[in-house]
Amino acid sequence: MPHPATYPLRVERILVRSELLRDNPQGDPADRELLVLLPPGYDHGTRRYPALFLLAGFTGFGATLMARACFEEAIDQRLARLFAEGCPPAIVVLPDCCTRLGGSQYVDSTALGRYASHLIDELVPLVDQRFRTLGRSSGRAVAGKSSGGFGALHLAFERPGTFGAVACHSGDLGFDLCYTRDFPACANAVRRAGGVTPFLTQFFTRRKRSTEDFAAISILAMAAAYSPTPEQSEGLALPFDRDTCEIDAAVFARWLAFDPVRRIERESAALRGLAALWIDCGERDEYHLHFGARRFARACQAHGVALHHEEFDDGHRGTSWRYDHSLPYLLRALAKASG
Repeated sequence: MPHPATYPLRVERILVRSELLRDNPQGDPADRELLVLLPPGYDHGTRRYPALFLLAGFTGFGATLMARACFEEAIDQRLARLFAEGCPPAIVVLPDCCTRLGGSQYVDSTALGRYASHLIDELVPLVDQRFRTLGRSSGRAVAGKSSGGFGALHLAFERPGTFGAVACHSGDLGFDLCYTRDFPACANAVRRAGGVTPFLTQFFTRRKRSTEDFAAISILAMAAAYSPTPEQSEGLALPFDRDTCEIDAAVFARWLAFDPVRRIERESAALRGLAALWIDCGERDEYHLHFGARRFARACQAHGVALHHEEFDDGHRGTSWRYDHSLPYLLRALAKASG
């Protein structure tokens, strides 16, 4: 494994004072650190580069991707190696869209804040103005893993024409499989605590948190993203009965409206203009996301959306090595699209 200094990339750290995140419902900071990784040679010319927005997974943010590990490359090391091996160079942007509940899913929500709008309406223009990007959708990509993979697809659906290439690694697809597995743990934890608000109070003050606690906070974060309910004191609606764990069809329908597997059925036009769409997942994914990826790939093919779909022998965690495959694929597609 290379020493951190072996493949240096210059990293710009920018404090973004977001107007769109100001006074958000969770009381999270509106000031966010944006990391921008500049390719080799950036400081010695006038060349313009494609911009790649890389989205962290649940409980992660931009700086998380920069963490060093003994047997794993940090993202700047990985990118520098890929560039040295022939991957087209790019300006890589690492946003912070994390929340008090662990994540935003990169959506606009009355229970969390306007994270999709923050990324597209504030960060994209800021990066284009401050750095030598190509400044157009055909020179801009978005990618991520897990919740970041979902976020990449969500942004492509939500704002077509912003990104020209998308990669979703083990993303949240097939909500009826990937989330329902944790509904019982969340129901137990919330009922035992006496409600959502008492559970959160206990969660944030506990020194040691259980597996059930983490399953519960994850589902509460999803509810805040997919079924915000400002008229309720808790600000969100759970998609199940708290006593019996029976699915609440009306609330879960709000969740399913965000599921890319369902969304492709009605919004396929948003993805047809992409230069590249990459979907992959481990065939032993613990959240059953490989089934969702298969469903999504099948629906794309049925609706005339070109994509590259792969499965690999692995689970959900420790799969950053997949960026070795997807990022060159995206950046080569952008290079071709940009002429």
